Amino acid sequence: MTVLPQRLRNYIPIKSLRHPPPLVGVIRLRGIIGSAGPMRSGMTLESLAPTLEKTFSLKRLEAVALIINSPGGSPVQSALIAQRIRDLSREKKVPVLAFVEDVAASGGYWLACAAEQIYVNESSIVGSIGVVSQGFGFPEMLQKIGVERRVETAGNNKNMLDPFEPRKSEDVEHLRGILDELHESFKDEVRRQRVGRLKASEDELFTGAFWTGKRAVGLGLVDGIAEARGELRRRFGDKVRLRGLQQQDSWLRRRLKSQSAFPDSAELAHGLLDAAESRALWSRYGL
Repeated sequence: MTVLPQRLRNYIPIKSLRHPPPLVGVIRLRGIIGSAGPMRSGMTLESLAPTLEKTFSLKRLEAVALIINSPGGSPVQSALIAQRIRDLSREKKVPVLAFVEDVAASGGYWLACAAEQIYVNESSIVGSIGVVSQGFGFPEMLQKIGVERRVETAGNNKNMLDPFEPRKSEDVEHLRGILDELHESFKDEVRRQRVGRLKASEDELFTGAFWTGKRAVGLGLVDGIAEARGELRRRFGDKVRLRGLQQQDSWLRRRLKSQSAFPDSAELAHGLLDAAESRALWSRYGL
């Protein structure tokens, strides 16, 4: 038995040392999901794995809270991150709760489904259970500006969906098949994680539409309206400790810190395209 010096016993209640307040680990899942360009940080399993492992390894952990604010992104990374969270939850026998801030749409909602319960703000945007492929076509542009494009391939479909060629029905049909498979995987995830709680038909829920948090409660996509700190205090008491770990910096931030250098023109151009893509995803939900 450890005997404390008298000066410490005067300041630290022995009862509080025997019964420390409950601890909840906080993981913030914010931004676009998928590989990051040099000018923005994206959520991938590689970038999040250290934070996930450290959080679930905290001593005397009562629960893990996911704070989610994401418009989606890569379906593969969404599935990988969600699966790792569920695996760690089972391995450590620690429950997971999700709290949505502005938006948990598409892949962002996929991440929320990794939790046992999902809470939102009344005005949060939730849903978008669908898959989209976007791009541009310029089949006549090169001819107008007098440029001859030369492409040679080995494989009949290697140049499928070329933006400088007219769309082919067989190419579109092939892409539609891929999108349908991805959509079915997303639907299966929601069915498994929200079993017995969905309150509307799949024809309504799985169209790619999105709703406010208040409406999402009625549809059974989420479990209630609550703010993280208040709900965690209600569950674990007013003295609950919330501990969040810092997520790994993006590649560009690490480079700037170590070298105090600016990206070159190619990196900057790539970054601007990343920023435009990111802005487009957020703007879909009025953000």
